[in-house]
Amino acid sequence: MAERTPSPPMQRAARRHVLLATASCLLPLLLQLPPELGWGFGIAAVLVAAASWRRPLHAVFRILLGIGVLLAVVAVAPGIGRDTACALLAGMLALKPSETMTLRDGRSLVGFALFAPFATFLLDQGPLSLVLALAAVLLALLALQCLARDEAQVHEADGPRWWSGSTGVLRLLALGLPLALAAFWLFPRLPSPLWGLPERALAKPGLSDNMTPGGFLDLMNDDSPAARVQFLGAEPRPQDMYWRGPVLWEFDGRSWTQAHWLQPAPAAPMRPAGPGWDYQLDLEPTETRQMIVLDLPTAVPANAHVSIDFSTWSDVPLNNVSRWRMRSAPPAAAEPDLHPMLRDRALRLPRDFNPRTLALGRQWRREAGGDATGVADARIAERALAWITREFAYTLDVPLAGRNEVDDFLFDRKQGYCEHFSSAFVVLMRAAGVPARVVTGFAGGYRNPVGGYWLVLNSDAHAWAEIWLPRRGWVRVDPTAAVAPERVYDTLADRQPGRIGAFDGLVPMFNAGDWLRRGWNDFVLGFNAQRQQDLLKPFGLGKLQGQHLILLFALLAGLALAWMAWLIARGERERDPLLRAWHRLDAHYRRLGRGRAQHEPAQAWADRVAADQPRAGEHLGSLSRRFSDARYAASTEARERLLRDLDRHRP
Repeated sequence: MAERTPSPPMQRAARRHVLLATASCLLPLLLQLPPELGWGFGIAAVLVAAASWRRPLHAVFRILLGIGVLLAVVAVAPGIGRDTACALLAGMLALKPSETMTLRDGRSLVGFALFAPFATFLLDQGPLSLVLALAAVLLALLALQCLARDEAQVHEADGPRWWSGSTGVLRLLALGLPLALAAFWLFPRLPSPLWGLPERALAKPGLSDNMTPGGFLDLMNDDSPAARVQFLGAEPRPQDMYWRGPVLWEFDGRSWTQAHWLQPAPAAPMRPAGPGWDYQLDLEPTETRQMIVLDLPTAVPANAHVSIDFSTWSDVPLNNVSRWRMRSAPPAAAEPDLHPMLRDRALRLPRDFNPRTLALGRQWRREAGGDATGVADARIAERALAWITREFAYTLDVPLAGRNEVDDFLFDRKQGYCEHFSSAFVVLMRAAGVPARVVTGFAGGYRNPVGGYWLVLNSDAHAWAEIWLPRRGWVRVDPTAAVAPERVYDTLADRQPGRIGAFDGLVPMFNAGDWLRRGWNDFVLGFNAQRQQDLLKPFGLGKLQGQHLILLFALLAGLALAWMAWLIARGERERDPLLRAWHRLDAHYRRLGRGRAQHEPAQAWADRVAADQPRAGEHLGSLSRRFSDARYAASTEARERLLRDLDRHRP
């Protein structure tokens, strides 16, 4: 068995290339990790690279560092999952330079590092991650080329130049570009990711099918986008921007939950009060089928439907950024005839909770009396709103909820935020015999002047109430807006995204950045099966099924691979640029039947050409002498000038 040849050590330049490529691969992944892990692994990578610059770290020290990485990952990202695996990959990659000394080690490190930018896309698919990943791949290919040059002991005559390597790498990327584009445009779009539900999306706070005390706080502290809205025509007033989400019917004394059994029921009749608003809605992924729409929806796409409580549902889970064309209008009457079964649901309350609220509601009913026209019910609601406006305050700093949370809020604390106001108002209305329910969603939004669209953030999450009145149907009542309208209609300057305290210099950058992000969502992340079909329509292929798309993709991918194979089969390119220019010059003469014979010296070739073409032969003779001097003598001829003259000369 042949003995394995030891790999030569890396030169300083090659080591710098390898470490730079590793750092560029590690950076996008570190940005997606929890800050303590990102900063910790980043600092560890710098220290390890510096400490092992001349010699590898001792094995015992490397083992201790590896154990430290494992403990840090377990402490910050416990469990088995994608976040844990990505954190472990980043930690191991940060330590890998501690034993990287030879050319073989360098290739192994670069190959290992290339997993990091691709792992980043499991956590984030934004444009910044893509730009950093492309830069990392480019630097990794440059590092591999540098290692290959060192191993072959090939050096440029005038010293190494960074652009000579980048040209080759860019050529490689250009070779693979057709295959990448074919995969992006033609690979059949799947309704869900191949790797399952993204854990980050599942762990991210969002509107859910229930509302428990304190549950809204995480959502209201999250400034990430929930939706972007482009109105196609008239825009509603800020006080009309209620983005309807889950409608909560069931109350167990502590939590409100959605009545899922109502979801298949068709939309209740609604008479709009005006022409309404036409808009385009870009929803961020939520991993649910629940959508948000401007209150109340009058027209939705075919792949969505409106249920009896005017909540809107997609036919498939919203796993990716999705775009919807909607139409909504303010209601003049929404479900004016309430079914007895729904009326019973809208009045149901648990008996053993909140006795003081129940007693107050019954007292108000006795004082208001009965009225089939709904005037008495409306007076009860107005009385509750007046009480809340007069005696209550808005705050996010509330104590933990007790058993009778509504009683504590209405009669003792009198401070809270939207979930307290909406829950207490609905319980009080039901106690007074007025059908009521809780609606959650978003209120307000921020108008981005760069793109002319509205941005709805998760921090705009809101809960309000709806009461049912004869002939009018369901009527929206927002007790929170009665206390803190600035919190609900948050288009005030001090709530602009990108603003830090009193400093608003970053707002224009935020506007431009979010506009770019919207374009990225539209062009890349929102490229779904429908848009794929639209793309193929001009070519008469607009109704291709999945298997047909696979065949088309296989055909174009095969053509791209064949083109790449043909280019590779042409042979390795001459590395010396001077020889390449000389060969090109020979090719020009060969087309005229005066090419140089393989055994023919350069000067003899020039003399032969001069015998037939004196003027061309004179120039060729001069170039031949300069070429021979540059190749075989210590010539002072400027190499770049000779290269230009060789390229310019024509027979």
